[in-house]
Amino acid sequence: MKEVNVMKNTLRKLYVGLKSRKGQSLVEYALILALIAVVAVLVLRGLGAHINNTLSTVNANLP
Repeated sequence: MKEVNVMKNTLRKLYVGLKSRKGQSLVEYALILALIAVVAVLVLRGLGAHINNTLSTVNANLP
């Protein structure tokens, strides 16, 4: 009976450890996604004026 309790405790600790890692991975993915979003916004803001000028030039040259 003692071995069964040891096995149950070991499996419970393993389950809790795996469960906590899933939450940690989720936070890491959220941080990566936030970083990608910030970089995308900064790039688009930097290129926005150039793209606007290009489209204005194309629009002005259309008949």
